[in-house]
Amino acid sequence: MALGQGMGDKAKSMIESGAIRGHWVMLQNCHLLTSWLKKLEAIIEGLNKSDKQFRLWLTTNPIETFPLGILQRSIKVVTEPPDGLAANIKSAYNKLSEDILEECPKQEYKSMIYVLSFFHATIQERKKFGKIGWNVNYDFNDSDYRISLNLISLYLNKAIETNEEELPWSTLRYLIGEAMYGGRVTDDYDRRVLNTYLKEFMGDFIFDTNQKFFFSRAEFQYVIPTEATTMELITAEIEKIPLFTNPGVFGLHSNAEIQYFSNSVKELWTNTLLMQTSEGGEGGGINREEYISKVASDIQEKLPELFDIFNIRKKYQELGGLAGPTPTQIVLMQELERFNILLGLLQQSLMDLKRALVGEIGMSSALDQLANCMFNGFVPPDWLKKAP
Repeated sequence: MALGQGMGDKAKSMIESGAIRGHWVMLQNCHLLTSWLKKLEAIIEGLNKSDKQFRLWLTTNPIETFPLGILQRSIKVVTEPPDGLAANIKSAYNKLSEDILEECPKQEYKSMIYVLSFFHATIQERKKFGKIGWNVNYDFNDSDYRISLNLISLYLNKAIETNEEELPWSTLRYLIGEAMYGGRVTDDYDRRVLNTYLKEFMGDFIFDTNQKFFFSRAEFQYVIPTEATTMELITAEIEKIPLFTNPGVFGLHSNAEIQYFSNSVKELWTNTLLMQTSEGGEGGGINREEYISKVASDIQEKLPELFDIFNIRKKYQELGGLAGPTPTQIVLMQELERFNILLGLLQQSLMDLKRALVGEIGMSSALDQLANCMFNGFVPPDWLKKAP
């Protein structure tokens, strides 16, 4: 069952029925009905006498609001597209078989499969460049690829039946670019990029014997392996594609990958830091709690006193007379008020954290996040929100 608005009660009855009969139940797209997931947690806890054969499968996009209780009781499997153009094309072919390659007797069919696989890999790879790749992060997946492949097979077989020499390129480009893949695209500029790729990749020009077609010639000649007719030979050709792809292949400037590499390294370092344990260091080093407490004390010592807004305002009013404070002085006082809010938050949160570390108060999730940020050397998000 695919979850959506108003499907909660039906899903509950399906789970209860499946638990008694020993069925496998799959609830798809749980991220679309987050309000019901807390009830799902209660339903799972209430399944005391379920059949041993019963299994509950849940599919979801990664979301922060997913109930922790369900995650802790689950075996989690994560799927994501492989990194690299060659790996993406190879992944697309791994889901095909020799029977699918021979599904259509038309000569252009195998080349069209490679074109579609290259297009699919290209739009997946653009995602790693963030906002430079796509304005919105789209979930292009294997179902888009398979249905587009079925569409190509259908039209090529139809062309054989009607003895048409020219393929309906504009129809194929429209259906793939506007309906299959384009159905996910919400941004007009992203739609233009998607359709531009199809115009560059799909047309009679890819079979032109006088002028060889290249997807790109950026540091490597990306061509359609027309000589490769079997899955084994095609896979061997894909293996020749460089491991690291130049951004020029996707029509992007070489500087586009600077941000990608920077973000990848930051993410790697952040995750490595978060994996550190809280045990004490060897050779007389202080433990985690002592280190955090020391950092908190150092910050507290450097914090200035709160600004006396009342007296500052009074002083400006006396200086200004009937005219009152100048516009610049009013803006200054507004900024001081904001700075006081930040200082108050800093002082209170540091005080609470030190008390929580010695056990005087409970360690809340906000304080735990603050402690982790101090230990790893990051600015706490709650502090950044209040920064003027």
